[in-house]
Amino acid sequence: MAWHVEVDEHTCIGSGMCASLMPEVFELNGAVAHPLTETVGEDETVLDAADSCPAMAITVTAGTEVVGPRP
Repeated sequence: MAWHVEVDEHTCIGSGMCASLMPEVFELNGAVAHPLTETVGEDETVLDAADSCPAMAITVTAGTEVVGPRP
């Protein structure tokens, strides 16, 4: 199943952690990060990016289930 990736641009502080971990999925555009694609394959590194976001601005979902960030 594919995962859906969202970045809350109102919460994002532009640390760049996500873009450093997954430049093929995230990019910094000005002061905030944006996903380059909203749908990604199940990849543990996407969850690592969501987990490492200091502002907790990244949400990864599988259907209606939130899979990242992990508790």
